[in-house]
Amino acid sequence: MVLSPQTRQFYRAKERAAKRYSSDLTDQEWEVIRPLLPSRSQGRGRKQQVDEREILNGIFYQLRNGCIWSDLPKDLPAWQTVYKYFRRWQRKGVWQQIHDQLRQSVRGAAGRNPHASAGCIDSQTVKTTEKRGRSTASTVAN
Repeated sequence: MVLSPQTRQFYRAKERAAKRYSSDLTDQEWEVIRPLLPSRSQGRGRKQQVDEREILNGIFYQLRNGCIWSDLPKDLPAWQTVYKYFRRWQRKGVWQQIHDQLRQSVRGAAGRNPHASAGCIDSQTVKTTEKRGRSTASTVAN
């Protein structure tokens, strides 16, 4: 029996609901992130057959567990597909846009200015950099 892609997706989602990973997006998180993803291209190329939520679940699984891409569980999309979306979104700046928009909304909800107005440099870092520079210069001079 051959199943349509929609039927396969339904069964896969039903399967996944029973065994969730700690890195999976909740419904509430998905509703926040979904509008921030780039729109699916219309008209050109093949129709997209992967669920973007599952792609994100695969990316977050890899990030949370620190495994290599090819070690993603088999109930997530193929690791090559997950990696392809990760790199594509990275090149397009999608991750930075998501980060900026989420940061602004969190700061706004906390009653703060959505855009950071100040930065902080750790004095320990400055001292280390300064000392490292002098010691490196003295070794080169000898």
